[in-house]
Amino acid sequence: MITNPQYRIAASTYLNSAPLIWSFLHGTQRGTVDFVDAVPARCAQMLSQNDVDAALVPVIEYQRIPGGALVPDVCVGSQKEVLSVVLVSKNTQLENIRTVALDESSRTSATLVKIIFREFLTREPEWTTRSPNLDEMLDRNDAALIIGDPGMTFPRIGLKVWDMATLWRNYTGFGFVFAMWMVREHAGEVDFAGARDEGVTRVEEIVDAYRDKIPQMDLYKYLTQNIVYRIDESMQHGLQLYFELAHKHGLIERVKPLRYI
Repeated sequence: MITNPQYRIAASTYLNSAPLIWSFLHGTQRGTVDFVDAVPARCAQMLSQNDVDAALVPVIEYQRIPGGALVPDVCVGSQKEVLSVVLVSKNTQLENIRTVALDESSRTSATLVKIIFREFLTREPEWTTRSPNLDEMLDRNDAALIIGDPGMTFPRIGLKVWDMATLWRNYTGFGFVFAMWMVREHAGEVDFAGARDEGVTRVEEIVDAYRDKIPQMDLYKYLTQNIVYRIDESMQHGLQLYFELAHKHGLIERVKPLRYI
């Protein structure tokens, strides 16, 4: 194992990414890196500013951050229902939504919801960006996009909730990749795949640690059935289509070929 505490990595401590970072915080790779806890959008910002050597970034940021490479086959993704990336409305049907508040923590999901509306619903709501407070987001908007742990902890009674991975699957037939490790050029090596493999064997311990934060959900099922940490063929096709549609609708300047470490 390479021990380099000066190697800085950034990732969110949302439940969905916990198996990818457990090894660095609690397992066999503890102390091998300097870990920074940040929401996904901030992780991308830190990597783009060279404040960290690697970050678990929203996948859309691979297309926006110059240089760098992705860690192969390690991701936060979903095949069908993700549960923690949702569009929420009080009483407006999807086809009638006119204004959407976007979670400021999100970039991949914000791009995804724009693609859903532009490509598949052929309409364009008015977009605003807000901190992830659902009541405030819905106070002045028809709908709100909210991600991560905040996307799982609000009471859903009386609300319309659309799962973004499910919408993507319904429209495209593919799985979806939300986040991947991205590494700066010449940043050295860290065993991200080994960390993933260790983390997925520690799901029960992770669930125990998060149970008080998210008590109303079956967290074990969420981490073993809803979230996927390896990229299969469906998710690979979905990732490429996502980038192509983001470019088609002017959300990225070009489609940068996938480059892996």
